[in-house]
Amino acid sequence: MTVTVEQILSTDITADARAVTAAAVAELDRRADAIAGVPPVPGTPEWEAEQGTDAPLHRETAWRLAAFRIGLAAGLDPLPHLVGLRHTGVSWDTIGRAAGITRQSAHERWAARVSAVVEGRDRAGLQPGARS
Repeated sequence: MTVTVEQILSTDITADARAVTAAAVAELDRRADAIAGVPPVPGTPEWEAEQGTDAPLHRETAWRLAAFRIGLAAGLDPLPHLVGLRHTGVSWDTIGRAAGITRQSAHERWAARVSAVVEGRDRAGLQPGARS
């Protein structure tokens, strides 16, 4: 059976695109874990030792920066990581450094999109950074 160009151009590829995106995101997460480390399992001595310290926040920030850098280099939309980075207090200077651009360039490139997401969550009754 020969598939024609018209058949290819008229085929719904929505599910295929979603599958590729999901696979890319899963791999991005796996690679960020490899770079930044995986948090200890709740209830373990390692987890207990971190309670009341800045270690979990530092690990989360490192993970988000790694995921942001990997996703950006892979051509994925960085917005979800940017929202998380800004919510945890990461500066535009650090975000710019992670992207290989200046603070001002990072702010000009992404601040409006991040604000739109955060404001949209606020209007929807969600806290910025909350997972919906």
